[in-house]
Amino acid sequence: MKLNKKSFFQIHSWIGIKLSILFFIVCFSGTLATLSNEMDWLFYPGLRAEKVGERVHYNELARAVGEAFPSGKLTYWLMPEESYLNDIAYVEVGDQRHYVFVDAYKGEVRGSTTVTFQRFFRDFHYYLFIPFYQVGYFIVLVFAFFLLATVATALVFYKKWWKKFMDFKSGTNPLVFFRSLHRVVGLWSLPFALLFSITGIWYFTERTNIANVSGISNPPAPKLEKKSMNPQHEIAFSFTLDYDLAARKALAQIPELRIGGIVPTNSLENPIYIRGKSNVPLVRKRSNRVYVDPSTYEVLEVQKATQIPTVMYLNDIADPLHFGNWGGLITKIIWFVAGLSLSGLILTGIWIALNRQAKKAKNLSAETLGFWKYLNWGIAITVFGFMYSFMLVRYSLSWHSFVLVTAILGGLGFLTWYIFVKKIRDLS
Repeated sequence: MKLNKKSFFQIHSWIGIKLSILFFIVCFSGTLATLSNEMDWLFYPGLRAEKVGERVHYNELARAVGEAFPSGKLTYWLMPEESYLNDIAYVEVGDQRHYVFVDAYKGEVRGSTTVTFQRFFRDFHYYLFIPFYQVGYFIVLVFAFFLLATVATALVFYKKWWKKFMDFKSGTNPLVFFRSLHRVVGLWSLPFALLFSITGIWYFTERTNIANVSGISNPPAPKLEKKSMNPQHEIAFSFTLDYDLAARKALAQIPELRIGGIVPTNSLENPIYIRGKSNVPLVRKRSNRVYVDPSTYEVLEVQKATQIPTVMYLNDIADPLHFGNWGGLITKIIWFVAGLSLSGLILTGIWIALNRQAKKAKNLSAETLGFWKYLNWGIAITVFGFMYSFMLVRYSLSWHSFVLVTAILGGLGFLTWYIFVKKIRDLS
């Protein structure tokens, strides 16, 4: 087939229309993930930080969490960079994870939950709640290539696009309005579309371990000699570790370290893992790593962000660039708006295509999407089915949360039908 501008337009339209529903789910879930911490702040009062005075010692905070969850195990301790968020301790009680909100300045537990917006939308965007054989991960990751293809094809068939950033035509015809809106928003969203697609392709490279990217970027933690422990002590072990001493050891190795996370251990065979930010911009907390022996509190291994290889550096800046959390709330909001723009491009593209088809056929026949319509809806139903199972089994949500989620999805479904079916039929 000879490629010309019409061919590139057809490729652009094929991706945007045939894969529309799933494409929108991937984009919109990622958009919501950018401000998920702020959603938690609004929904969970116990997460709202006051931060008056000095931080309480780590050991005192660990004891407070242990007293609140005496049968639990501390598996992760997060110190958010956002000044308006309290610490979050991850506590496993049996097979259930609890997110415990800890006021580090008063030394008290302020509340807990079995799911946060941050975890929910990250899981949703990472793998669509499809747990089998990494299928969900690769469904999401392949859309990075589709996004790049839609950008590249649009730049080919849209004549002199660099002169049309302000070329907006409202008119009285809705089709003219939406076509103009689609083009202008697409042009202004271009840098973010490229950024999201490139970082998404990098995630694909990491997931498939091409050129050993995953092996270089995720080195294993040092192993310790097997040591026996009294089973009765193992339950509370993670709460009795000397985190203050471990933190001092880490700071002695990386003086500029701002500790942002501690991975405790529940046995003597694994080290305490401390990570955080330093003076290196953009990188994730895990670019700085200090491993400490839980028996002797000797430093076992140190990784500094200033000394990591290029592949690891690229891997550690991917998340901040993809989700926009590298510059605080301001960049998060900018990335959120950009995500909404890209999600809106998918919706306006669907509307334009359906409107054009309706005008030709005078009805919304199966010809518009054909097999792909059923494939999109089939995958969407599968995704939401897994989502409900996760809410029931992993997150243990209450019945009123189920009702709320169902009502929101029902409302969105009705709005979708009203805009993309009823209104188009009326206009045609």
